Amino acid sequence: MSDESDVWTVKRVLGWAADDLRARGNESPRLEAELLLAQTLDLTRIGLVLAHDRPLEKEELATYRALHVRRRNGEPVAYLRKMREFYGRPFRVDKRVLVPRPETELLVEVGLARTRDASLSARILDLCTGSGCVAITLAKERPTTRVLGTDISEEALVVARDNAVRLGALPSVSFRCSDLFDDLGPSLEDDGEGRGGFDLVTANPPYIPAGDRDGLPRSIVEFEPHVALFGGDDGMVVTNRIIDEAPGFLATRGILAMEIGAEQSRTVAQRLAIRGFQDIEIRQDYAGIERIVSARWLGEEVGAKSDSSGPA
Repeated sequence: MSDESDVWTVKRVLGWAADDLRARGNESPRLEAELLLAQTLDLTRIGLVLAHDRPLEKEELATYRALHVRRRNGEPVAYLRKMREFYGRPFRVDKRVLVPRPETELLVEVGLARTRDASLSARILDLCTGSGCVAITLAKERPTTRVLGTDISEEALVVARDNAVRLGALPSVSFRCSDLFDDLGPSLEDDGEGRGGFDLVTANPPYIPAGDRDGLPRSIVEFEPHVALFGGDDGMVVTNRIIDEAPGFLATRGILAMEIGAEQSRTVAQRLAIRGFQDIEIRQDYAGIERIVSARWLGEEVGAKSDSSGPA
């Protein structure tokens, strides 16, 4: 009879893995241990509870140990699982794209709420689309709209297009490689309707100041794409470009909604006002940080500067 100390059951593996991650300063050791073991055994987390006395086969234990070592070394759980849930849907993610965060779901909520009165044929542009989580979610929540997602990274767009196919978002959403607005061309989605005219422009741009790099967790700075993280010395380089250029692509009364960094809301709101935007709103995230800034463009025609005396 084999020695019980040699038997690695589900319960024993989870206890060891959680303790190991906790000792290394992990904030959610038990959860992460469960997620990785559930993936290894093709079970749900509830399934792990029901199978707590089940011994792991040698191959299963080797697979789990390999995942655990990668997590111990800082690799994000989402990359290890190749999936992250966003707005209730499973998005495939890997090192080519940022891991979707819960606070970015607020960007979707703000965009939907502020365009509730838009027509059924509303047009949406999602800048810095990454995995496509915002663009695809908007398309799924508003199936009659047309959504264009853009990103400077062709590799990121491969991930976004795969997610769109898997989640059944086609043909409502499409993707294009572009440095913000630069490569959109003179027409909207090549449909001959003329430049501009988006009812909603969303963006989760790189907004972390370059000087903050050393203070970031290893799981972020060593694994996630820097082009999607850092926004220059003050973190505002890309955000400022979006504010300056968005009026040339927004329909009258169109909404610009952006995710921003901590302590950037006042600066962003001031710049929006100077550029001619009105109805500026700020939304806090779950931690109480002012995270989403949105504003309405009241220019009488696409690309025109706003008249502060114009219609509300």
